[in-house]
Amino acid sequence: MLRTLAHELAVAARLAARATGRRLSGSVPPVASDREFRATLEPWLSSLPPGLCTGHAFHWLPATQPPWFDTGIDLEPGEPVTVLADGRVFLSRALDIWVGPSFQLWCRIGERGPVFRGTRATNTFTARERGRLWMASYFPGEWADPSGRLGTPAEDYAQVSGGMSVLAVKWARGTDVQQLFRDFARDTRVPGLVLAEAERFDQPVPTPEPWDYLWHLGPGEIFRSRRTADGRAAIGCHTHGDVGILRRDARVALRPGTRLRWSWRVDELPIDLAEDTLPSHDYLSIAVEFDDGQDLTYYWSAALPEGTVYRCPLPTWKDKETHVVVRCGTAGLGRWLDEERDLHADYARILGGPAREVVRVWLIANSLFQRGHGRCEYASIHLVTNEGTLEVL
Repeated sequence: MLRTLAHELAVAARLAARATGRRLSGSVPPVASDREFRATLEPWLSSLPPGLCTGHAFHWLPATQPPWFDTGIDLEPGEPVTVLADGRVFLSRALDIWVGPSFQLWCRIGERGPVFRGTRATNTFTARERGRLWMASYFPGEWADPSGRLGTPAEDYAQVSGGMSVLAVKWARGTDVQQLFRDFARDTRVPGLVLAEAERFDQPVPTPEPWDYLWHLGPGEIFRSRRTADGRAAIGCHTHGDVGILRRDARVALRPGTRLRWSWRVDELPIDLAEDTLPSHDYLSIAVEFDDGQDLTYYWSAALPEGTVYRCPLPTWKDKETHVVVRCGTAGLGRWLDEERDLHADYARILGGPAREVVRVWLIANSLFQRGHGRCEYASIHLVTNEGTLEVL
């Protein structure tokens, strides 16, 4: 039954009805046009003291243009840059599936990168090397390597629509940009995106150590270090209209008896539909990566029965990721629960490949497509073998 045409059409029909309801209710405000974007920010630029801004450029990045886009801005090491953006890249207008600049807008300096993005629609960075500033509209692509070489066909960009308005501002070398934006924020007449960047500076979300975000999805503000009520180290997760994979190296042999144990408290699921179609693929999970590049991701489904197994519906992930439903529905939400999976048995039964080792543990949060809220916490993550236990968290 799963992922048949009828099943996918049924999910799409429900999403289309919801999208229509949002449009009629006005709950999703329209995005500013490129002309409105410029008209809002140009007076603010003109009001800056002489010598503070040493260069700027407005650009419209159409969703249909594959990476990369030349901004015309040349940078020297130590020069700070602020990027302000607005817009939407639509995968489906009928289903109201779109991606905003916080995930969609990527940058690189020079021809060889590395590529990077911010965590919001505004970002400030300092050039580490000399070179031209380039920008890219990312989805539906995927990077082949950190230099920004595209690993997906450029023709895929013909399937999307929309775009982003972007302003890049180069500041004088030595400018304390954080203090500068704090000063801007004292004047409530400045544009909303300027206030948003001031807010971002003052609300940092450190990545839990020693974990890191999967580079080709980019950094996030999704995961935070926590403590449980009984004092255990934990990682809290809140996803809303974004996506992130937090990883930690964790190597154990994949042999009979190799298991994954964890505790989690899932408070809110990001969607209430089956997650096995592309437009509904929002979920919270813990995953294990093997040395053959495959991963098994164990997640709490809103609608699919426990034991359901399927390959990822995303084109760029379908050959490497497999989903396993370990809980279903709303029973148990809000309570700490202990879980255990026999990784050796699951791998043999589901994948049956040549892997001999577990190499990483992942925490995954995706709410990019339907922009719902997902909330959970993880604690007591262990990889267990017949020889001993590796503490991951």
